[in-house]
Amino acid sequence: MSTSHGETLNHANPNTASDAPVDQHPFERLTPDVVMDALASVDLWGDGRLTTLNSYENRVYLAHLDEPCQGHTSVVLKFYRPERWTRAQIEEEHAFATELVQAEVPVVAPLALSPSVRDANAPPGVHQTLHQHAGFGFSVSPCKGGRRPELDNFEVLEWVGRFIARIHTVGAAQPFAHRPVLNATTFALESRDWLLGHHCVPLDMQSRWEAALQTALDVLAQVAPELCPDQPPGASHKTIAFNTYGESGEVTFYHENDRADGVITTLRLHGDCHPGNILWTPTDLPGGGPHFVDLDDARTGPAVQDLWMLLPGDDRREQTQALSALLDGYEQFRPFDRRELRLIEPLRTLRQIHYSAWLARRWADPTFPVNFPWFGSSDYWAGQIHQLEEQTEAMQRAPLVV
Repeated sequence: MSTSHGETLNHANPNTASDAPVDQHPFERLTPDVVMDALASVDLWGDGRLTTLNSYENRVYLAHLDEPCQGHTSVVLKFYRPERWTRAQIEEEHAFATELVQAEVPVVAPLALSPSVRDANAPPGVHQTLHQHAGFGFSVSPCKGGRRPELDNFEVLEWVGRFIARIHTVGAAQPFAHRPVLNATTFALESRDWLLGHHCVPLDMQSRWEAALQTALDVLAQVAPELCPDQPPGASHKTIAFNTYGESGEVTFYHENDRADGVITTLRLHGDCHPGNILWTPTDLPGGGPHFVDLDDARTGPAVQDLWMLLPGDDRREQTQALSALLDGYEQFRPFDRRELRLIEPLRTLRQIHYSAWLARRWADPTFPVNFPWFGSSDYWAGQIHQLEEQTEAMQRAPLVV
């Protein structure tokens, strides 16, 4: 296993995931015995009850403890997908979560524990949140229950908006040094190149998909140049953007005309703030209300990225009402730049493109063919072409107004 702080976590240790047959995914080596041994490696002991929790990206387990740990009788172990993040990137995610907890934002952060005896990369005697066992990086977090929030309730939306603003206040205090930026390069161009380079698009759909994708990206560059940092000189539109770090740690985008109204600020985000990553507990219980989980996709981007996925369907009136409730709560703690509303459809377009590559990159994981059997067919890519055409139109419509 690499021990370099900035290198990708991999599986070079003997008798670990790298020893799996070439047609076996590393996660298939993650048996209940391995999970319980990982728990024991950080001096926690399960009582034998182990439950697999729903997660496609990582492997996540609920373990009940013989004795409480920091007041918790059960914990959640998250084993990170091999070779996705570097150690530095994961530790930066954990540090962000810890900052949020210290600011009393209801986020589930990993516990700082004595390092695994098998983790040669761990400083002796220093408690840490990222551990190593059997070639896997893993964390241990307190178990927090809850259900999906009722986002058709405006009071719930306002409450969620307040906490997202508090996340962003902490996120704006300093920049990420290692986590990626959300833009057209990282979500669209890299995804396109990977899909084409690995021949994921059927030949009967490839030229149509490439054309629809390029058209969408051309429109995106015109309406959201802030999301296109690699726009070449001499581009036809006049709002080419670049980013720089301010003293506060926030990243600001400046249009080439350098007017004050051409600046959109970006900051550290949750990054994947959809309803499934918000758990709601009854308000008559201690700590009731929303709490946020899964900062695995934390990255730098505009604030609206953490808002738009909470909006309903395609009905513009309903979207406007929901957005109004979110911002009513948000702006109790932090101002929101209304110009970011024009980024909603471009961000949706980037997420759609990225989703196809996300599926394709993970196809060797047996979980994916079982749960996404429709992926990769000509019908699937025809549907993607249609969605890209719809998004091209949506990006050219007037943004929501609140």
